[in-house]
Amino acid sequence: MTDTDRQLIDEFEELVNMTPAELERWLATDESKSAGQSGDGGETKGHASGRRIVSLLREKRAELTGDDLAHMREVRGYVKRHLAQRPSGDPTRTTWRYSLMNWGHDPLK
Repeated sequence: MTDTDRQLIDEFEELVNMTPAELERWLATDESKSAGQSGDGGETKGHASGRRIVSLLREKRAELTGDDLAHMREVRGYVKRHLAQRPSGDPTRTTWRYSLMNWGHDPLK
């Protein structure tokens, strides 16, 4: 594993601030399932990503694959871009927050 890979993993672990159990509970909600653009089979890209993130959080660093690191890069990019688009007002019950939570980041934590 390279220093760049370790830095990516550290950033991923910092940005994904939901535990696997919290993320699984969230992904089971109607709000989670409806946030974002539907992809193949009706599931949103963020919802599918959330399921993958749960697996990544439970994986040992030494067992991460190139595909895993690529998904971590995608998560890092999405969360950073989306955080920069924070809406004004209380974001508690917004699609913005729900979408971020699908990607493992709860901005209210």
